[in-house]
Amino acid sequence: MSAAGKKKKIDCSKAEYLTMEEGLCVQVLHIGPFDNEPAKVDVMNRFLQEKGYENDITDKRLHHEIYPSDARKVPPEKWKTVLRHPIKKVSLS
Repeated sequence: MSAAGKKKKIDCSKAEYLTMEEGLCVQVLHIGPFDNEPAKVDVMNRFLQEKGYENDITDKRLHHEIYPSDARKVPPEKWKTVLRHPIKKVSLS
């Protein structure tokens, strides 16, 4: 059992450790239930367009989320999720 599994007394057997090459990204802190995340993604996408960037989500550059709050202990209206998307400058071809 992992150290986290022992300390928190939870099954971490399906957890994976990944190393990601971040590169250029845009991120936002979403506060609230997961169902409300799409509205925050729309804000990120508008920001990208205004600044001359676009999403660069591929099989090697992934959308990902970081969960600073524990959904088992915090009410949904206080959940914190960092939404992160890889981006690239819009090519002018």
